[in-house]
Amino acid sequence: MKYEEMAISVTDLNKYVKNKIADDEYLNNILVKGEISNFKHHYTGHMYFTLKDENSLIKCIMFKTYTSNLKFMPKDGMKVMVFGTVSVFERDGVYQIYCKAMQEDGMGSLYTAYEELKAKLEKEGLFDVAHKKKIPAMPKCIGVLTSNTGAVIRDIINVSTRRNPNVYIKLLPVPVQGEGAAVKIAEAIRTMNEQKLADVIILARGGGSLEDLWPFNEEIVAREIYNSELPVISSVGHETDFTIADFVADLRAPTPSAAAELAVPNIADVALKINSYKNRYQLALKKKVEFMRLRYEKCMNQRVFKEPLQKIQEKYIVIDMKIKSMQNSAEAMYKDKKGNAMKLIAKLDALSPLKTLIRGYSIVSLNGKSIKSAKDLNKDDEVELRLSDGSAKAKIL
Repeated sequence: MKYEEMAISVTDLNKYVKNKIADDEYLNNILVKGEISNFKHHYTGHMYFTLKDENSLIKCIMFKTYTSNLKFMPKDGMKVMVFGTVSVFERDGVYQIYCKAMQEDGMGSLYTAYEELKAKLEKEGLFDVAHKKKIPAMPKCIGVLTSNTGAVIRDIINVSTRRNPNVYIKLLPVPVQGEGAAVKIAEAIRTMNEQKLADVIILARGGGSLEDLWPFNEEIVAREIYNSELPVISSVGHETDFTIADFVADLRAPTPSAAAELAVPNIADVALKINSYKNRYQLALKKKVEFMRLRYEKCMNQRVFKEPLQKIQEKYIVIDMKIKSMQNSAEAMYKDKKGNAMKLIAKLDALSPLKTLIRGYSIVSLNGKSIKSAKDLNKDDEVELRLSDGSAKAKIL
């Protein structure tokens, strides 16, 4: 028999292996435990993931018929037990577990570490909204921390250039997975701040398993983001992935492209806004000018502006009248005061001792004191007589 006649096709081989596995009763109803990785929940309702332990892994699929019976949502890092059938996917020649049931078997070590660090940092206030910085409205430079190869940086550059080609992109290449990546990421954040290389930082990475995204769940990265003076936008993994960096960052974006849209303003939108402000200010200015013009015309139509000298002359007349009134009042007051003064002078003159002396009377005084009664005099007293035209002395007999 020729070798060509003995050879079988790849399809026949995969069918043969599939049938052999199907005949194994143990593999048709098997219970396997391990840690979920690379979990994807397809829009059809099917779930695709990898089940692994310390040394090996196997692909798994759970169709929508069975996923509807789950009492929890599987996540990367969960430890689970799955019940199902081992079979071969003929097209790819890959054997995998077709899961019919799944239950939690505790959390994986990475997921446990993730939850513990998350709780610790949240308690310390690293996730507080009050600490988060505002993303600048018109940045001149965007700092990007990601791998210098791959779709992530291309997407960010394409979106940024399309939205505003005047914004400069400053890339600091960093490893985004593997040992030592967290230290490099933290150092790059610190460098961006110390050298003021950008106005805002985008921390970006594509999707992956919990292990792949782990550098962004490290405490050293979280604290460097928190201490950053520059605002940080975190865009790590897919929209359903949440890392510690996402919680600490000032803003989270579901994808790197979305991060670029959040960081870079659309120049067309800015132009529209400027034109809108311009039109509003022009309209307001036009209304102000019209208001001032009407006010000016109203003022100019008043008599005071038409005949300004007449108003002054009227004021002069009023002033003259007031001066004349004041003069009349002063003269009347003077005459009244003068009449009262003359009356008082006449009264004083009538009461004057000189008037009495002129009528033939005299004033008698003894030792400088006026004598009012004869009883105040004694025999031989020498008195002084004051007359209208002089004085004389006399002796009492």
